[in-house]
Order: sequence, then structure tokens, then C-alpha cells
Amino acid sequence: MSERTLSTADHDRDSAGLRYVYPVISRRAGGVSVGINLNPNNACNWRCLYCQVPNLTLGSAPPVDMARLEQELRGFLHELVHGDFMASRVPEGMRRINDIALSGNGEPTSAAEFAEVIELVGRLKAEFGLAEQKLVLITNGSLIQRESVQRGLRLMAQHNGAVWFKLDRASEVGMLAINDTRTTLAKVREHLVTASALCPTWLQTCWFALDGAPPSGRDEDEYLDFLSGLLHAGTRLQGVLLYGLARPSLQPEAARLSALPVAELEAFAARVRDLGLVVRVSG
Repeated sequence: MSERTLSTADHDRDSAGLRYVYPVISRRAGGVSVGINLNPNNACNWRCLYCQVPNLTLGSAPPVDMARLEQELRGFLHELVHGDFMASRVPEGMRRINDIALSGNGEPTSAAEFAEVIELVGRLKAEFGLAEQKLVLITNGSLIQRESVQRGLRLMAQHNGAVWFKLDRASEVGMLAINDTRTTLAKVREHLVTASALCPTWLQTCWFALDGAPPSGRDEDEYLDFLSGLLHAGTRLQGVLLYGLARPSLQPEAARLSALPVAELEAFAARVRDLGLVVRVSG
């Protein structure tokens, strides 16, 4: 296992020398997040401009070696809980286990074994006395219609789970430009309603400048209108995780992207809060 000290700027999926499991210091969470990468093949069904995955390819997760995942996760949790990992690798003030997060190098719900993975994580959380720690799914929400994914979300809800559902723009033009997906806004709405009914769900939104221009007033209005429609229809959202660019993109468009001043993120967050939603901002 690598011995370098972790930082909020380092989300290297190979930092622990394991195939599926990796630790990161989460700036949004304020502690250690145990990452589970079900996409070691760097394959995803979207291609977001700000993605930090190298050699990103279009595709799905490969078959998950469940025995290896269990071995890696059990071993790593043992090191976190009973070993010296926290003292030797984690900066002071961050030495707490905040969550176990399925994120990684592609869309985690594309794994055929998704529900089995959730079941395994829930079992190991209990085994190591981590029932209070969050189980987080970071997803673009595009595969929520799958029965196995819905079964996994129901299991997540039993293990202090939360879905972080990507919504960077609330228009089909915007999603094509930022996420390189031709999904429809109606499908996003349908999947978001489903996710929120099965497991507590946050929206996660990356807000940044493209070619020197911040998101337009129209982008903001479309986003707010979309949220207003959801809330009016009775959809229960936990809130919005609004964040900027903390690490460089590894996509060809990287040079076109730049971070916004925190004041601009806060100004947009204030408009979202006016709808009655909780907003957490990280620059």
C-alpha cells in the first residue's frame, strides 16, 4: 500500500494499491471517504467535460469480482478502524471515517452486480461498527430504471444511504454540452423522482466557466424552473451540493474550463435556497 499522505487535491483511485477500494480526503465531507471504484476499466456512459478520469472511454463497468471486493474492503476497513492508517496517512483534523462512497472511474450503477455490492457494503459497515457512517452513491442517474439499481437503492436506504444525483444543467442543450449525453430532461426528471422515492437524494451540480464565460442567466433560470417543478409535484430532495472546479479535468476540453469565484457560487446558491432547499457550497 502506498505510504503518501492524502490530501483533498488527490483522488487517485490507485492510492491504496487495490483494484476496487481507495481512500480520499473529501473536501465536501470533511473527513476520509472510502471510495469503491466499480469501473477500473475507466468506462462511463457519459463524458463530462470536467471529468478527472484519465483515458475515459464509453462503456459500462466490467464484471465485479465480488470475492476480491470483499477482501479489499474488509482489509481496508480493518486498517482504518484498527490500524495506523489514520495517524500515518491522514492530516490532523480529518481523521474520521465520513462515508463509504461508490463513485470511481465511471457510472457505478452500470455494474450488473450493483445491488450485490450494496448488500456487501451494508454487511461490512455493520461488521466494523460503521452503521452511522453514510453510504453514498455518486451517479449520473441514467440507469435508475434498472430493477437491480432500484433494489440497490432500497438497500442503501436501510444502511444510512444517500444518492448524489448529477444535474449540471437543466436543459437538453446544456446536458449535451457539459455531460456529452443526449438524454432528455423528461427522463432525468423521471429518474430523479424514482431515486428520491427509494433513497434520500441530493442533487450534485458542478458550476464553472466555459471558454471564460460563467453559466448564463438562462442556465440559472432553467435550473431553478426544473427544481421548482419537482418541488411543486411533491418530490422530496435533501438539497443541492453545489461545487466548483477543485482539480483539473483530464478531458480534451480541459483548457476551456475555469473555476468561478466562490462569491458567484454563493450568489447562485442563494437563488436555490430561495426555493426552500438546503444548499452546500464547495469551491
